[in-house]
Amino acid sequence: MTYKRISIDDAKALIDRGGVTVGDVRDAEAFRAGRIENALHVQHETVEDFLLLAAKDKPLILYCYHGNSSQGAANYFSELGFEEVYSVDGGFEAWRAKY
Repeated sequence: MTYKRISIDDAKALIDRGGVTVGDVRDAEAFRAGRIENALHVQHETVEDFLLLAAKDKPLILYCYHGNSSQGAANYFSELGFEEVYSVDGGFEAWRAKY
């Protein structure tokens, strides 16, 4: 496994520090309804655009609904050469409940 699973608190600390890319792997409707600030939408149909915007040398934080689908996405981006990839345990639902 070349990515790390992190808590919502650790994700927030990384985001607050700056210099990270945040990717939301939920469906378009959920993304429109609410997301982590500055998150980019990452789906099969948007992955090419995402790859143009995301720097492989910056930390990449991925989240989904509950932290399961983002693990697969984290593995995928790790295999594409992203150096520091995280999957958020608890996903957006945990994030929304706390923040």
